[in-house]
Amino acid sequence: MATVLERIATQVDSRTTFSGLATTRAQQAIIDTIGCMVAGAFDPTPQSAAKAFPNEIGSNGVSLVFSGGRASPSIAALVNGTAAHCLDFDDNFHPARAHASAVLVPALLAIASADGAISGHQLVRAYLAGLEAQAAVGFGVNPSHYNKGWHATSTVGCIGAAAGVAVLLGLNDLGVAQAMSIATSFAGGPKGQFGTPVKPLHAGIAARNAVDAAYLARAGITGKLDILEGSQGFLGLFGGAEQAGWSALSWDESHIIETRGLVTKLHPCCASTHRVIDAARDLQKEHGFVLDDVRRIDTKVGRSAVDNLAYPDPADEMQARFSMQYCLAAALLQGRLSLADFTRDAIFRPEIRRQMPKIFMSAFSVEEERGVERVAHQVAVTLLDGRTVRTERLHANGAIAMPLTDAERQSKFLDCLRWAGIEDDRIAGALADIGCVTSVRERLASLADLLRARQRPASSPLPASHGAI
Repeated sequence: MATVLERIATQVDSRTTFSGLATTRAQQAIIDTIGCMVAGAFDPTPQSAAKAFPNEIGSNGVSLVFSGGRASPSIAALVNGTAAHCLDFDDNFHPARAHASAVLVPALLAIASADGAISGHQLVRAYLAGLEAQAAVGFGVNPSHYNKGWHATSTVGCIGAAAGVAVLLGLNDLGVAQAMSIATSFAGGPKGQFGTPVKPLHAGIAARNAVDAAYLARAGITGKLDILEGSQGFLGLFGGAEQAGWSALSWDESHIIETRGLVTKLHPCCASTHRVIDAARDLQKEHGFVLDDVRRIDTKVGRSAVDNLAYPDPADEMQARFSMQYCLAAALLQGRLSLADFTRDAIFRPEIRRQMPKIFMSAFSVEEERGVERVAHQVAVTLLDGRTVRTERLHANGAIAMPLTDAERQSKFLDCLRWAGIEDDRIAGALADIGCVTSVRERLASLADLLRARQRPASSPLPASHGAI
């Protein structure tokens, strides 16, 4: 009987044609992640990651580094993955409980920017292979894996992305399975690092490990092919007693990006806040209140969300991204959240700080969550006039059930460019057909020129709180 890794590898390597919807969504995810990488490239965290390897990054490397220069594919994936995730503006993928694209796209671009023969079609196919592999691995261990405290971006993301890189390198089914087996030995990353620079570094580490695992598999390194389900394997060590593993593993004719999709972020902060933010904004639009009209706001979210949002009184902008109190107060006060809300000056604004004590958060019980893949997050707003208004959200804006408009996607991408000091809106047009180009490396060349020349705008100073890693 085939092992789980063999079944996943056969599936993702054999799927070579995709619907127009799957291709479009993959291209959108790649472009959205490139925007996040550009916006994050000069954040202190990826800058520190690059600084750690001064002899590895320069003009002679083969792969594009978004924070400047070129490097080996491994180092480029590390720095670019960290940049993709450091502003917490990158997408979410519920089947893996991971930031799928922040690992996949940097890993794949590290290969594609080094090889001018890789086409957009090959990039999209490898992206969809890696995403499908992430979903398959995630279904076997989540939600126990995530609830135990593992950052699935760094674990499930690494294993699944290794499949995508292996497909891009042209490995056969066995090579894809071996890349994933090797990546399983690289997987790690505790959620206890949330709110620190190591959290986005997890995405960079996972991207680098995915690249290295695929290269090692191509060179002939082999591991156990039952390492997911076998004795002392991934499920036993990283999963949990609640999980049945992969006994029900199957695939639809439609790709997972069509049936489940990604959640493209509209807010640059932890996704655990998003459904509450969107629900509270729904109430605000319906009832017309402002924060000064509010006595208290009660939110009820999943247990893992409470664990993630550990900073009711954030001390720096990284912690603020993991603060329900800060994110919700800022969103209700302003009507939106933007990258500019996560600087040192912004998070200490007195008009927001005085509203934060009104916001309370509780978790669903184990019994309420048992047997349910997702619970709707709830919001109750008690007004000074005595009324209490309530609502809930199962999906955040940006999910396929609540999709962003093309204008919202475009606006987000341009905001990311401007945050990085790039005012050239031709970049969005140049990347729009990235899935159809004959050479991804050539299409990225104009972006690389702008990255070399750009300067951080004076109005958006680098935050000082992250420090060196």
